[in-house]
Amino acid sequence: MAERTFELEPGKRVLFLTKDPQLIRKQLAGELDLKMEDLSVEDLLDDINTDAMTPAWVCFDYDPKEIAINAYAGLTIDGERLFPARALIDGNFQVVVSGYQKGVGSSRETAAQCEVYAGSKLAVAASFAPIHARNNINIGQLMAGHDVLVRLQRGEKVPLSEFTAGYDPITGLIIESGGLLPFCGRLDAGEITLPRPDTAPRPMNMTEKILARHLLPGQGEHVAPGDAVMVKVDGGYSHEFTSAQVHHFLREQYGDNYQIKDPAKFAVFEDHLIYADGVAKMAPFSDKIQLLRDMQAEFQRHTGLRNFNAVDKVSPGICHQVAREKIIEPGDFIQATDSHTCMGGASGALAWGVGATEYAALLYWGFTPMEVPESIRFELTGTLRPGVTAKDVMLHILATYAKREDTLNRVMEFGGDGLLSMTPDERATLANMATECTARGAVMEVDDTMVDWIAERRPGADRDALRARAVTPDANAHYDGGVHQIDLAEIPPMLATPGDPDHGVPSDPKNGARVDEVGQVRIDIAYGGSCTAGKRDDIDFYARVMAEADRAGRKVADGVRFVIQFGSAEVAEYAREKGYLELFQLTGVEIISPGCGACIGCGPGVSERPDQVTVSAINRNYRGRSGPGSLYLASPLTVAASAVAGHIVDYRAGMFESGHRDA
Repeated sequence: MAERTFELEPGKRVLFLTKDPQLIRKQLAGELDLKMEDLSVEDLLDDINTDAMTPAWVCFDYDPKEIAINAYAGLTIDGERLFPARALIDGNFQVVVSGYQKGVGSSRETAAQCEVYAGSKLAVAASFAPIHARNNINIGQLMAGHDVLVRLQRGEKVPLSEFTAGYDPITGLIIESGGLLPFCGRLDAGEITLPRPDTAPRPMNMTEKILARHLLPGQGEHVAPGDAVMVKVDGGYSHEFTSAQVHHFLREQYGDNYQIKDPAKFAVFEDHLIYADGVAKMAPFSDKIQLLRDMQAEFQRHTGLRNFNAVDKVSPGICHQVAREKIIEPGDFIQATDSHTCMGGASGALAWGVGATEYAALLYWGFTPMEVPESIRFELTGTLRPGVTAKDVMLHILATYAKREDTLNRVMEFGGDGLLSMTPDERATLANMATECTARGAVMEVDDTMVDWIAERRPGADRDALRARAVTPDANAHYDGGVHQIDLAEIPPMLATPGDPDHGVPSDPKNGARVDEVGQVRIDIAYGGSCTAGKRDDIDFYARVMAEADRAGRKVADGVRFVIQFGSAEVAEYAREKGYLELFQLTGVEIISPGCGACIGCGPGVSERPDQVTVSAINRNYRGRSGPGSLYLASPLTVAASAVAGHIVDYRAGMFESGHRDA
């Protein structure tokens, strides 16, 4: 039988997402058609994030056909949409072209859906963020480099084998099947036979060991990067932004009476939209938001998943933090519908985010197909200096290793005495931001400190059993990304300038001021919270600074709004017991209940005007992520110190008590 091919259909067009917005406008208006051979990769937009493709409000629709209407609604110029409603659909585009690292940011599958359901069959880029690439594969959109597009525009028919080349055999079958759910249907019908890898015994790193433990029978006992395997999934979760789609896809594929394999360690969370009703710009979408909540409740009742929905409009907390507290254990393989699922890596689990289609399939079958990923190891030594936190370490890693793509699509493995000198919460900060590094996920070595942290939150937990589940790398384990030594004592306070978390700059070690390229930055908003910075330790950091300010007769600076949001109900109760609520009230800090908020542009602490400046401890600062203003990322200590100083400044012990008002 002749091999299947892909070609440009007569009358269909190619959309080039260029750095020149005028060229995009002309293409959308039908006034211009471009050729790849007349352009260079440097002419194309890099780092297109999923927020730009489908901003949060677009995700209020769970039907992909509706989502496609507002494709690329987050690409704005001077506050105006570059893509009007229906622009991608009406443009009749079969191919969408961009530069490097297409689809960075959130794991939202809607970003891939907005192209596919607008008519795109092929995404062309120099590189793709790993979760976004997987979402494309799972919903049937092909991917290729710019050289393939040149051939297509010359009229060539490109064999399908070129689009599956470089992928593992199972992923190749998914691509050939037109997506994950059709693949699962063919597999269930006996139409395809899976390859049976039989990797010989070899030293394995932590990622490989965990996946080897989860292999379905008949696949051997060892794995290596590139192996195509089927693995059991221990647990996971979805939230109100994604549960409706998962439920919708499961009903479409398996009928209204579908059942899932094992609901015990799977859950739903109401956290992302908990403050949406109080956000003015969300008012037009209130009916859609309530529908998402209602469908999640229906999904939970139908499946019997663990229920972390809000009670009386109060959320139990952000899914990633509550999952650490109540679900995830060492050695687990965890999949969930959010890019910060990797936070579970701090507990010694292997965890990363997936799209709604992949999550629906693994919920139904109890296992998932995958290619064993490569790993990169960070060996941490020494201890952090006073005034430096795990957030600074991660901003250093982003500015150094992620910027040059050392971490791209690899699992970040952490170990060493330096890691174990950190508290469980600080380790979680590192794991959480692996996705900002465009890594696949994160996994960390576990010690008694972490085991005790987990056991204290699980009544009747067997500490010995938890220790036995933890993995360590074998001697001579291989790391495709190499092994990198980081001396924690050499890390300075860091600041990521607006636009991307990898825009990190260090402090001047002589005086603690920011380097000349930043200078003194006046702020309007300081925000402390989110899954990254709403943990117990983070609240301790904010309280340390505000207690010092209080002793010096200082409080939040005039004209600055300082908002702190707890990551979970447990963290909120901890703050109450420590007396922090009174301290924060006394010093002018605004406290809000657990949940997501400003981090996704949906709650108190978002900027309201382009001229406003925010310093925040959240995990990403893409343009428009948390309002139209400029957003800097920093540690909880820096955020609190800046709130008191009125401009961005590093925290140093005694800085307010000594009378240095501007520090």
